[in-house]
Amino acid sequence: AADAGCVAISAKQKGGTTAVKNAIEKELSGLLERRQNRGMSGAKTQVMLCGIPNVGKSTFINKVAGRKTAKTEDRPGVTRSKQWVPIDRNLELLDTPGILWPKFDDQSVGMNLAYTGAVKDDILDVETLGCHLMAYLGEHYPDALKAAYKLSALPEREAEENDIAYGYRLLEAAGKKRGFLISGGEVDTERMAKILLDEFRSAKLGRFTLELP
Repeated sequence: AADAGCVAISAKQKGGTTAVKNAIEKELSGLLERRQNRGMSGAKTQVMLCGIPNVGKSTFINKVAGRKTAKTEDRPGVTRSKQWVPIDRNLELLDTPGILWPKFDDQSVGMNLAYTGAVKDDILDVETLGCHLMAYLGEHYPDALKAAYKLSALPEREAEENDIAYGYRLLEAAGKKRGFLISGGEVDTERMAKILLDEFRSAKLGRFTLELP
């Protein structure tokens, strides 16, 4: 809730950055008032951005600043060092590299981070990752998969079939529909896995929830 100092925004949409500025001012209202009373109204406010890799921290800073000051790419690990970015006379934002906790107690947490691009793709096999994501979407969002890849029906999951086996069959079905064929008429499932991850991360497939409270 806004009372607790939280605000939901998209860094790519107009108005979001204004909402954040307003939230910062509201959170620091006591400090700003004390500064005003002491004749320090011109003092700078410094705010640090932190979060997991590849969630748009640098994109957000560029949007607030109204210019490209922070390097951005659609992959984790681009921001390598801390950087203060002046926004206006009274506000500076600190861009920081993304951080992850060192160990995941639950494998699904690591998978979810990998789906969203918070973990570098060269750490995990892309085809295996694509199989896991396909299996998840097939189980929880079958209609979105059918619409995205123009499938009249999804292959049914067989009893005791694990995520990799089921996801692989889904990759094959989608890749065949897209015409991703290699010699011998086999489906290029690695190419399909890369396309799946790209389309998932860019929201071309739709909006999905990977964790429920």
